[in-house]
Amino acid sequence: MKKILVTGGAGFIGSHVVRRFVNTYPNYQIINLDKLTYAGNLANLQDVESKPNYQFVKGDIVDADFIDNLFNQENVDAVIHLAAESHVDRSISNPIEFVMTNVVGTVNLLNTARNHWKNDQNKRFYHVSTDEVYGTLGETGLFTEETPYDPHSPYSASKAGSDHFVRAYHDTYRLNTVISNCSNNYGSHHFPEKLIPLAIHNIKNNKPVPVYGKGENIRDWLWVEDHARAIDVIFHQAKPGSTYNIGGHNEWKNIDLIRLLCKIMDEKLGRPDGTSTELISFVTDRAGHDLRYAIDSSKLQRELGWKPSLQFEEGLEKTVDWYLQNEDWLNDVTSGHYQSYYQQQYAGR
Repeated sequence: MKKILVTGGAGFIGSHVVRRFVNTYPNYQIINLDKLTYAGNLANLQDVESKPNYQFVKGDIVDADFIDNLFNQENVDAVIHLAAESHVDRSISNPIEFVMTNVVGTVNLLNTARNHWKNDQNKRFYHVSTDEVYGTLGETGLFTEETPYDPHSPYSASKAGSDHFVRAYHDTYRLNTVISNCSNNYGSHHFPEKLIPLAIHNIKNNKPVPVYGKGENIRDWLWVEDHARAIDVIFHQAKPGSTYNIGGHNEWKNIDLIRLLCKIMDEKLGRPDGTSTELISFVTDRAGHDLRYAIDSSKLQRELGWKPSLQFEEGLEKTVDWYLQNEDWLNDVTSGHYQSYYQQQYAGR
C-alpha cells in the first residue's frame, strides 16, 4: 500500500485533494498532516474520516524533528505539499509567520524526504504553489511556466522562495519533485476570509461586502474540484522536475464577480433584483495589490490531457448552493466552533 502524506489536508484545497485520493485510490493510505490553524478544519472531511485508508496527524511542518519522526513511523512514499499560510493581508501584517511555514516548513519536508528516500525515483515530492509568484500582468498576456518570478507581497515572496528550494533539491540532490502553480480557487469548504465565501456570508446576513479599490483587479478563477483533479493527474503522470500551470480560463474583474454573485444570491434568497448590490462597499486598496492574474494551462492540457470542467457562472452557482445548504458549517467555522473542538480533541498528539 502506497503511503501518501498530504500536508495541509484539512484546509480548503487540501481537503478536496484528500477526499479525491481517499475515494479514488483505496489502495493508497492517505495521511492528512495539518496544524489545525484557523483555516484547517477537519469538519471538511467528515465524509471520509471513517474510511480505512485515511488517517489524520496533527503537527507542524516547521518542527523538523516531528517531520522526521513521522517519516520514520509511517514510511512515507510520497508527499503532496499544500500546507501554507496563504492570505495576502495576513502576510502584510505578519510576514515572519509566512517565512517560517512556507519557506522553512517546505525545506524541512524536502530535507526529510531526501534523507529517507535516498534518491529513490519511485518516491515523489509534489509542491503545490500559486500564480502570485509571477507578479502581475497588464491588460494582455498570460502566465506560462517560463514567466519570470516577480512576487509583490510577503505571501507571494514566501511561495516563490519555496518553489526555488523545491527546484534546487531536484537539481542538486536528484529528488523527484514536481510543482504546480494555480490561479484563484473557489468552491465548497472555503474559509470565509477570501472574497467569494466572505461575500456569500455577508450578503446572506445583510452585511457590507468589502471590495478593494474600485474593484478593477482581475483574477482567473479555478473550481477547486478541477484543481484537485489536476493535482491527481500531475502527481501520477508528470516527469520529475517538471512544472505545470493550472488555470480555469475564467478572468473576472472583482467588481463584476461580486455583482454576478449579488444577482445569484438575490435569486436564491428570493430578494428583489439589485437588493444585494446595495451592500457593496469599496475600501482602501491593499498595499502592493497586483492588477491582473491569468494562467495559460495549455501545457497541462496538451501533455497530460487535463482541462477545466466548469464555466465560472455554473461553478459559482454550485458554490452558492453549497453554502446556502450548509449554513451550520458556515456558522460554525465563522464562530471557531470546529477549530476549538478539534484542537481539544487532538491536543498533545
